[in-house]
Amino acid sequence: MNTRMRDKKIGTAELIAKDRKYLWHPFTQMKEWQTDKVVVIEKGEGCYLVDTEGRKYLDGVSSLWCNVHGHRVKELDRAIEKQLKKISHSTFLGLTHPAAIELAEKLIAIAPKGLTRVFYSDSGSEAVEIALKMAFQYWAQKGCPGKKKFSRLVNAYHGDTLGSVSVGGIDLFHRIYKPLLFDTFAIPSPYRYRWETGSAPGKVKKEALEAMEKVLREHHAELAAFVMEPLMQGAAGMIGQPPGYISRARELTRKYNTLLIFDEVATGFGRTGKMFAANHENITPDIMAVAKGITGGYLPLAATLATEEIYGAFLGRHEEFKTFFHGHTYTANPLACAAAIANLELFEKQKTLEKLQPKIRLIKERLKAFYKLKCVGNIRQCGVMVGIELVRDQRTKEAFDPKEKIGVRVIERARKKGAILRPLGPVIVLMPPLGMTEAELNGLLDITYESIKEVTE
Repeated sequence: MNTRMRDKKIGTAELIAKDRKYLWHPFTQMKEWQTDKVVVIEKGEGCYLVDTEGRKYLDGVSSLWCNVHGHRVKELDRAIEKQLKKISHSTFLGLTHPAAIELAEKLIAIAPKGLTRVFYSDSGSEAVEIALKMAFQYWAQKGCPGKKKFSRLVNAYHGDTLGSVSVGGIDLFHRIYKPLLFDTFAIPSPYRYRWETGSAPGKVKKEALEAMEKVLREHHAELAAFVMEPLMQGAAGMIGQPPGYISRARELTRKYNTLLIFDEVATGFGRTGKMFAANHENITPDIMAVAKGITGGYLPLAATLATEEIYGAFLGRHEEFKTFFHGHTYTANPLACAAAIANLELFEKQKTLEKLQPKIRLIKERLKAFYKLKCVGNIRQCGVMVGIELVRDQRTKEAFDPKEKIGVRVIERARKKGAILRPLGPVIVLMPPLGMTEAELNGLLDITYESIKEVTE
């Protein structure tokens, strides 16, 4: 960016022109970007985003599911400023620093009991990639080199690196890369709304768990791990799992000597109503990946947590080469660690999870009215994670043609009304910051309801 752009405020039109000339956006069809209306976000205020024209928008998806307490939170700002006066970055290869140590201690204190080691990285994709490599190397060093494959849920999403894509299952995102990927064993996701044999809760749960056990029973000799998002599959369209599902996954993976990896990148740090989704059923995976909300949505940071059993398999003499040969330039970045420490302290100081419970109930109550809209087929909620699936016909569950861009049209209407949402195909996703007030939540739900109604009716 040249000096003029830094020091002199330039107009929105010029910014958009430069964006279209130089940039390539993620998950964005850039041909359409050339003509679509572009919003340039300049700053944040609490749970609002503010564009270069001064318009304010409720941050209805927590800036892609990572913002926790809001924007410009003084405690987080100060923590970063304080760390900046010391050092902004130092390698973590062969060195350490206080912020990484303090954060690791805090993470282990709140993590499911039995997770005792923290390996830092930069994003959720990398945290999952690390988990896969840990599981693979663990078995190799335990004398079981045949256990080198993975099982995963249908419609899974674990990030965009090749390993995490290999254990993904969303054709729209992953089909093109299939020649680059390793094979995995798919387990049907308990997607009640579109379960082939009917949507009765007990029936779906029973059949889904039977399918899970079948895969583990038949392939356990070659399985390193089963990878899953617990309670709610986010990018799949907020597909929920029935009570007891993750507990049974833990039982079955133990029974069939397979590691259990939880991807809590989206579900962690309060999104489900508890600090981690695993806490709902008091279970501990062998490895757990976290990111997004770890810094309160301020800076890129991720962590892969492991048990002492996993960690122990990597210990040995130098010449045995049991070391986990993995790392990143910005591993355990001090600024990010400082933000994460302040974030976790704020959870405790503000009693964030306790104050979240009435908000979750408010969302649940308000969502009931959405079924009055003729194109709302199914609503799925876990904590503040919400997916509203739009269909052409409620009775037949007929889907909209992708060409109709139904989700895109709804979020564009919501933007005009003052809220930033994001669709997953025909599913309208809500995941507000935990710090959003009840009044703001009501406003967000009002805008979402009105936008769906106006676009579909």
